[in-house]
Amino acid sequence: MTVITEPVTVSRSHVRRPVSWEKIGDHAVLMLGSLLMILPVFAAFMTIGASDIEISRHGMQISDGAHLLENFDKALFERGGFTGSITGGTMLLNSFILGIGFAVGKIILGMIAAYAIVYFRLRFATFAFWVIFTTLLLPLEVRILPTYEVVHGMGLINTYTGLIVPLVASATATFFFRQFFLSVPEELVEAARIDGAGPVKFFIDILVPISRTMIAAIFIIMFVYGWNQYLWPTLITTDEAMFTLVRGIKQIIQSIDGGSDIPQFGRSLALAFIAILPPVLVVVVFQSWFVKGLVESDK
Repeated sequence: MTVITEPVTVSRSHVRRPVSWEKIGDHAVLMLGSLLMILPVFAAFMTIGASDIEISRHGMQISDGAHLLENFDKALFERGGFTGSITGGTMLLNSFILGIGFAVGKIILGMIAAYAIVYFRLRFATFAFWVIFTTLLLPLEVRILPTYEVVHGMGLINTYTGLIVPLVASATATFFFRQFFLSVPEELVEAARIDGAGPVKFFIDILVPISRTMIAAIFIIMFVYGWNQYLWPTLITTDEAMFTLVRGIKQIIQSIDGGSDIPQFGRSLALAFIAILPPVLVVVVFQSWFVKGLVESDK
């Protein structure tokens, strides 16, 4: 006698997957790190709503207050500082000019330097590259005094030119663009040469378009770096009208409000929160381009 048995099917929904404690631990560490970074920003944002007297008496606040919009309005539009002639909007504009000029200048010089090193038959091209690369070992503080002397001698104090140009030479941008150009197929270079493309046309019409993701990645890095500059703007700007946001926050907090003896804590915290937003927005909006520029060769 033959016994026919039906196959037993087990629903996948009832299959219990093993618990990955390693992944749980990784996520717990990431969540803890995120909280450690977010909590100070959250506390600063909540403190903006408190009055200067409350902040002076009790320190940071964790409850919302009634002065949030007032402090943001004062931070952006009310004149302040020691001379009473600077607003947060002016400092914000100066920071944008510095950040964008800083990033664009570094990208242009980095691309040109990398193009010359990779595609021109220079006898000491490799040596020149390593000389440029070793400047990464020299921080800004090492060369800041001679740079200041040169800028001062050229009469560029309290100018956007003096604020941006001395910092645009970049070994980092040159290194990244050099590595990217080395990954460009030689067949593409030969095809451009056969079509009659000269060095300038090849650079503008071919290299620049295929480097757009790398340009975006370098722009994000350099914009954030330029936006957060403090030491150089502190030395090169003595006129409050030229202060950047990062530079001017200290100037605001040291001034007093309305003849009282209490610093403008709420306004300063509002300025600090405003200073955080542009770099964060740039990174969030261009995150996909940033990743592509660092890990992919979009050709």
